[in-house]
Amino acid sequence: MALHGMKIGFLFNHDCIHQVSHTAPIICQLVALGQDVTVITSSVEQEAHVRRTVAACAQNVTFVRIDISLLARAVNVVARSFLPFRRIANLRENVRLFSRFDALVVPETTSALLKSHFRLDIKLIYFPHGAGDRSIGFRDVTRFFDLVLLPGEKTRERMQASRLIRPDAHSVVGYPKFDIVDLSRRRRFFDNDRPTVLYNPHFDPVLSSWWDMGLEVLDWFARQDDYNLIFAPHVMLFRRNLHTSVEHRRLRLRRMIPQKIRNLSHILIDTGSANSVDMSYVRGADIYLGDVSSQIYEWIYRPRPCIFLNSHGARWRDNPNYAHWNMGQVIDRVDELPHALAVAQAQQELYAPRQQEAFAATFHTVPNESAASRAARDIVYFLSHGKTAAA
Repeated sequence: MALHGMKIGFLFNHDCIHQVSHTAPIICQLVALGQDVTVITSSVEQEAHVRRTVAACAQNVTFVRIDISLLARAVNVVARSFLPFRRIANLRENVRLFSRFDALVVPETTSALLKSHFRLDIKLIYFPHGAGDRSIGFRDVTRFFDLVLLPGEKTRERMQASRLIRPDAHSVVGYPKFDIVDLSRRRRFFDNDRPTVLYNPHFDPVLSSWWDMGLEVLDWFARQDDYNLIFAPHVMLFRRNLHTSVEHRRLRLRRMIPQKIRNLSHILIDTGSANSVDMSYVRGADIYLGDVSSQIYEWIYRPRPCIFLNSHGARWRDNPNYAHWNMGQVIDRVDELPHALAVAQAQQELYAPRQQEAFAATFHTVPNESAASRAARDIVYFLSHGKTAAA
């Protein structure tokens, strides 16, 4: 089945490393199929993370790092608070490089600008970074991609309902990130036997609980001694001081974490290390506390209690953007948190079947075949036939 001679680029064009694990596992599988693969990154950190992920085949992969002009860097100092300027500039200034490839594989939608605005004639292949429910993951921009690879039926059905994908140009392959994580391994982060809570707020200035509840949550955990806390927000939250929600048209200045909370033995604060993106905390905690992050779907690989903070007064019932809130308790105020934690294990009897059902719908699995190998096979088939195998 291998089609030799195709030049396939994997583009990682972001401020952080959290998108790498969603597509990088596919690289070695394509190399095994005889494909010519180049990894294009926009930072030293991203390249290092990719190299770790593809260590088994790195000697057969070309690595290229892109950057923007001095003028664009100066503009970015101001513009980055309002839009992903550097990412856009990286696309615009490297069109000639991208034109050398037959296809580009990307884990985000900003790259659609290559077709919509920069008129690049290339096959764009998209695999979403995460399997969440937020409306931003189901936008019209998806139509610009030639091939869309999806983690499971839940995402496919919602994209089909909105006519974002074509029958002959999408494929359900599973979740490549799971291929490189040992889900049976659980790390200990505290030297006691208290239950450990993972607080994982998003960064969106409207939807995230951090802006209106976050410091109150941290303060409550600081004053009690029944639970450990891992505070590991979305890696973008502390990447910037000023956050803009393009989707919800809101601008907010991020609040700082008080020093007194940083030095407590029962609280671990991580605002962006590799542990935040490799499921270390997801595997090591007992109770999930969050809002709208897609990380909740990684959490339920092993059903455990979840608590969701409705800080923005969402009318979430029967709303597909909040489907994950059906998998745990939803509270509207921080003063409800002590009771929610106290009954979390008892309530889990109700929520465990929902979590199992949601996991099965969200992630496609096939015995004895990895998601990355399915993705690689479908990419090669699409590039050689102009359609997916199931079409």
